[in-house]
Amino acid sequence: MTAVHFGAGNIGRGFIGLLLHEAGHDLVFVDVNAPLIAAIQAADSYQVIEIGPGGREHAVTGFTAIDSAADREAAVAAVATADFATTAVGPTVLRFIAPVIADALRLRSTDAGPLIVMACENALQATDLLRAEIATLLADAPEALERAIFANTAVDRIVPTADPADGLDVRVEPFCEWAIEVGPFGDAIPSIPGAHFVDDLAPSIERKLFTVNTGHATCAYFGRAAGHEFVHEAVADPAVHASVEAALRETSQLLVARHGFTVEVQDAYRETALSRFANAALADPVTRVGRQPLRKLSRHERFLSPAAALAELGTTPKALLAAIGAALQFRVDDDPESVELAEVLGSRSAAEVVETVMGIEPSHPLYAPLLAVVEAAQA
Repeated sequence: MTAVHFGAGNIGRGFIGLLLHEAGHDLVFVDVNAPLIAAIQAADSYQVIEIGPGGREHAVTGFTAIDSAADREAAVAAVATADFATTAVGPTVLRFIAPVIADALRLRSTDAGPLIVMACENALQATDLLRAEIATLLADAPEALERAIFANTAVDRIVPTADPADGLDVRVEPFCEWAIEVGPFGDAIPSIPGAHFVDDLAPSIERKLFTVNTGHATCAYFGRAAGHEFVHEAVADPAVHASVEAALRETSQLLVARHGFTVEVQDAYRETALSRFANAALADPVTRVGRQPLRKLSRHERFLSPAAALAELGTTPKALLAAIGAALQFRVDDDPESVELAEVLGSRSAAEVVETVMGIEPSHPLYAPLLAVVEAAQA
C-alpha cells in the first residue's frame, strides 16, 4: 500500500505521514521545496518527537520524496498508482495540487481500485474544495473522477516552529486527532488505526475549529497585544486566559446548541484545549499562531462563523467580537497578510471591511456590533 502525501513540512511528516506510516503504508512526500525534498531523499528515517507530558518518540521509515516543480511527471505517476493521496499544504494551495491529481486520475487504471483522496487542512470541507477543483479540470473526462473516493477529514495536532538543528525530525504535542467521514467508503473502510471514522464529520470539524483554532488564535492575538512571545506565556497571563476562556464559552454555547454535545463533554473538551495551549515544551510563538489574519477573519473561519451563528440565535458574542478586535491589531512584518490587513484598514471604510473582507451583510444581526469593532480598530 502506498500513500502520496502533498506537503512535506512538519505537519506532513509529524502527523499525517506518521499515522500513514504506522498504518503500514509506504510514503511518497510531494513538495516544491527542493532542499527539503533532497534531504528526505537522502534520509533513511526521521523521528517524530512528542514533547510535553506523556510524550513518546516514533521512528518513520520507508519513504521517498518528489519535487513536483522539477519533476511533475513523477508526481503524477506516483499518484496514478497510489492507494491514498493526502494533503497538508493549506487550503489556498489545494488548487495548485488539483492538476496533478486530475492528470493522475486520467492515467489511473480501472483495475487499480479507487484512489482515496483526503485533504487534511484546517478548513471546513477541504476535500470538497479539492474535489471541485479536480472536477473542473476533468470536465472533458468525467469518468476519470469516478476513479477516486473523496472523503472530508478533521485534523488536530499542534506542531510548533521547527528548530533547524532538528533536521528532518519533527517535534509535536502528544495529542492528535484525525477524524474521517465514513460515508464515501461504503463497506470498504480503509485501515488507518491512528484515525477514527465518523458518520457525520460536521460536529468534529466545527468543535475543533471553534474550540482549538479559535482559542489558539485568540491566545496569539491577545498575547501579542500583551507583549508575550509564546502561546504558553500568553495563556498563563490571567487577563489573556480570561479573554480566551470567555471566547470559548461562547463557542461552546453554539456547539452545544447546534450539535447536541452535552455541556459536560464540551466543557471537558474546552479545558483540554486550554491545557494544550499551556504546554511550555512547545514554545510556540504567538507570531506563528497568529499569522494570516485575513484568512482567519474570513466569513467561514474560526471567528466570524461562530460569531455570526450566535448572533443569528439572538446572542451578541461579546468575547468573540473582542477577539476579532485583537486580531485586527495583529502586525508582523514578515507576515504578508498582517501587512495587507493594516493596509485594508487604512484604505477602506469600516463598512467595506465588514462586507467585503468579513462577508457580513448590513442586514445580518452581527453587522452593527462588528462594524463598531472595525471602527474602533481603525481609530
